[in-house]
Formats: sequence, C-alpha cells, structure tokens
Amino acid sequence: MACCHDSACSPAESSDALNSPQWRRALWIALMVNAGFFVTEIIAGAAAGSAALQADALDFFGDAANYAISLGVAGMALTWRARAAVAKGGTMLAFALWVLASTAWHAYYGTVPRAEVMGVVGIAALIANGVVALMLYRFRAGDANMRSVWICSRNDAVGNAAVLLAAMGVFGTGTGWPDVIVAAIMGGLGLWGGWQIVAQARGELRSERHTQIVLAAE
Repeated sequence: MACCHDSACSPAESSDALNSPQWRRALWIALMVNAGFFVTEIIAGAAAGSAALQADALDFFGDAANYAISLGVAGMALTWRARAAVAKGGTMLAFALWVLASTAWHAYYGTVPRAEVMGVVGIAALIANGVVALMLYRFRAGDANMRSVWICSRNDAVGNAAVLLAAMGVFGTGTGWPDVIVAAIMGGLGLWGGWQIVAQARGELRSERHTQIVLAAE
C-alpha cells in the first residue's frame, strides 16, 4: 500500500492495492456505518427540526452510495475508477445544493431545533465517523476514487463536530441561527469536496486518454 502513495506505482500495483482485502473491508465497514447513521439522522433531524442534522443525514446517504460504488469498481482499470469518481463527486455536489436550499427554508421560517436531540445524535455520529476516518486515513493519497472515500469520511467527521457546535449554540441562544449557519457551512464543504473529486478524476481521465493516444501512435 505504501507504493500507492506516490506516482511510481505501476497500474498492476495500483489495481492490486485497490482490490486488496484491507481496502474492501474498510469500505464495507464505512458503508454499514454511513447507511445506519443516514436512517438515524434523517429521523432525528425531522423530529428535532434541525437543518444541520438533516444536512448530515443526506451526507451519510451520499457517502453510503459512494462507498457502494467504490466496492463495485475496486480492482478495475483507472478509467472506470475515474468515471466512478466523477459520478461520486457529482452526487456530492447535488446533495450540497439540496442542503443549501433546505437551510434557506429553515432560515426563512425561523425554526428552532431541539438542541438535546442534536447533541446526542451528533456525539454518536462523531464517534462512529472518527473511527471510520482513522481507518481510511492510510488510503487518503491514492487515485481519485480512493481519495474521494477519504474526503467523504473526513467531511463526515468535521460535519459531526459542527452539529455539536450548532446544538450548543441553539441551547445557548434559544434561536435556530446556529443550526442554520452550521448547515450552510456543511453545504459549502460538500460543494468544495465534490469539486475536488471531479477535478482530480477529470485530470486522470485526460492523462489516461493521452497515454492511450501515445501508445496507439507507437
């Protein structure tokens, strides 16, 4: 796996790393954690009236789908992995836009979420995602598909910590503005993460096409 932290890896070595038992096991664990917390946070977010929890829930859903895609393309050629990364990045961008629209709705109507529900769910999600992020840290410098998994996990842990800050803000101020502000920040983080993934994947696709053209010319 250390080889794939630099550009010296051969295609065969990269393929072996992406299809390794350690990588697939990490993806399965991340998939189960994210799917479980999507259900938990979507219910808790609706019950508590929290835009931040709902934003986090949609992020969990997108990540669960992303991990499932990563499992499907593990071991495939770089072109297919990069195409999957483009799809994953596009999904992150779409969810981020939904979060921002939902946040605007909560801001307009001035909803005040239940801080205690946000706090309990946020702590549980932060612990779970912290473990997943540590598990995936070793894969952060791989190709666009592998890196996208790390970015998703990192964003989740940051988002969970932000939900806790929002809960404390709601409790302290008695208003919904801390919830709205955190949800807006999480939406912006999703836009940035999705753009990073799409940009790297498109670069890998261009590089692969150039390599194929050069090989064909020879």
